[in-house]
Amino acid sequence: MYIPKNLRINDLTSLHKFVADYGFAVITTADLTASHLPLLLKLDEGELGTLYGHMARANQHWKIADGQSVLTVFSGPHGYISPTWYESSPAVPTWNYAAVHVKGTVTLTDDETTLSILNDTIAKYEPSLLSSETHGHDGFIPPDYKLKLAKAIVGFKVKIDSIEGKNKLGQHRSLADQKGVLAGLSESSRLDDQALLAYTKLHYQQHE
Repeated sequence: MYIPKNLRINDLTSLHKFVADYGFAVITTADLTASHLPLLLKLDEGELGTLYGHMARANQHWKIADGQSVLTVFSGPHGYISPTWYESSPAVPTWNYAAVHVKGTVTLTDDETTLSILNDTIAKYEPSLLSSETHGHDGFIPPDYKLKLAKAIVGFKVKIDSIEGKNKLGQHRSLADQKGVLAGLSESSRLDDQALLAYTKLHYQQHE
């Protein structure tokens, strides 16, 4: 990924947080096959961490990916930026966005680990489904059904070999231009623009 020096996300903690916050990623192998999958990051495995995920057994991508290097792309908020929002001129439209790219090698996981990946994914996004207090001793999903489901998927992990990120948020522009971008985004009713607004505000505050 092309990353100008002033747009690079430099610290590993921020990169890891981005991956954890925007965990729905695109995994691409050398043959240009791609899969869109939710991934979990485990920081206690490997120097840079390890990604865990699963895909449908019917998806032949797991056969291609096993043992191969992959590129995994995590995308954050993004949106159109109008030049009319800037104080300075002339200016042109642009697209602001944030992204993290991870490179690593895929290894398939055994059935027990795959089931653990399922549970950890549910625990991240809807932990109440696993709660015995809310849904009885076995939680919302019966163990036998979960085991049946596990046979229809293939689990895998990606040991991270490299990780890099980019925040293209107009941080090189003047303070007046930055305020104009925030004002322009705040007037939009699009959910994507509101997500970009919140992310940009946070980034600007960190660099004040």
